[in-house]
Amino acid sequence: MPVSSKISAALTNASWIRKMFEIGLTLKKQYGSQNVYDFSLGNPDLESPPEFTAALIEESKKSGPLVHGYMPNAGYIETRQAVANLLTKESDIGFSADHVTMTIGAAGALNVLLKSILEPGEEVIVIAPFFAEYDFYIDNHQGVRVIAESTPDLLPNFENIESKITSKTRALLINTPNNPTGRVYGEKVLRDLSFLLESASKKFGKPIYLIADAPYKKIIFDGLSCISPFLFYRNAILATSFSKDLSLAGERIGYLAVSPYADDDKDIINAATFCNRVLGYVNAPALMQRVIPHVLDVQVNVPIYQRRRDLLYSALTEIGYEIVKPEGTFYIFPKCPIDDDIQFVQALQEKLILTTPGTGFHRKGYFRIAYCVSEDIIRRSIPGFKAVFDKFTKR
Repeated sequence: MPVSSKISAALTNASWIRKMFEIGLTLKKQYGSQNVYDFSLGNPDLESPPEFTAALIEESKKSGPLVHGYMPNAGYIETRQAVANLLTKESDIGFSADHVTMTIGAAGALNVLLKSILEPGEEVIVIAPFFAEYDFYIDNHQGVRVIAESTPDLLPNFENIESKITSKTRALLINTPNNPTGRVYGEKVLRDLSFLLESASKKFGKPIYLIADAPYKKIIFDGLSCISPFLFYRNAILATSFSKDLSLAGERIGYLAVSPYADDDKDIINAATFCNRVLGYVNAPALMQRVIPHVLDVQVNVPIYQRRRDLLYSALTEIGYEIVKPEGTFYIFPKCPIDDDIQFVQALQEKLILTTPGTGFHRKGYFRIAYCVSEDIIRRSIPGFKAVFDKFTKR
């Protein structure tokens, strides 16, 4: 066998998101891209803010020795300090550059962190539905993924989470604003999670870390805001990126931040810096690191995403779909009118509508729509969504 049996099995069960994206490429060749309604991939389509473009142009003009060379594996000190200043502003906690490691996006941050903190066989709790790549990230570093369930309104189920915590639990990994649901965890949710983890940490005599994966933290609607988990739990760690809020998905720039109050905070950051190197990342992209301090206070035109959400939510609920209204991201997670979400998504494909089955996020009976597409595509897709809904409900 040319590849390992483990990777061969992983390929068989690879991400539904990518599967649907690849199906989309085939359909676009067959029917023309303008006739395919591709809601499969969360690839932000809004233009990056003009402040980013201006900073990129200015920084790219710089020349001289080592302008594109290696820097400390944790990243440029001035970039890390700029991020620390932002975190201090958000939480009123005294972050310094020593609490931040620049990474290859949020995915890089999570992998660096998990390699840093996990002993073989230790458990990481995730809350379904969740981003499917978490399975691979945890397994990459010999951890064990444990699934806790959410409530019917797609928020954490505290009793279920508590029942999953054992002496082997190392961390709870949360994603807010959430992919795929668009739900945002408010202050009460974060307080209750923090109380739960604090109690469990005392019970088992070791810290259980709260890892917040937050690449959508600036894409929030209706006047809400993303509340920092650092406000409520001392053993909080943030993994995030600029992929979504600055439309820089392909540039792979993000960071890992450890609370100054966390147990062994310096050891964790030192380990993360080391793991940044030995995992082969070495350091985050130099040019992007130099640009980021100029654009920490800006984001894409979020009201455009909110208009798209409102358009989809209104149209789909009028058809009859059951949906918990998302408060952020660019995803909406309707309930299928039948139990078999894969069958339903395949029926949508017949109308050239590409979505992702909830099974891919460990929540059967739902499907995800990534609405980082034009309003024209959304409007033209609505008759197809109605036809498929009617097919299964008006028999």
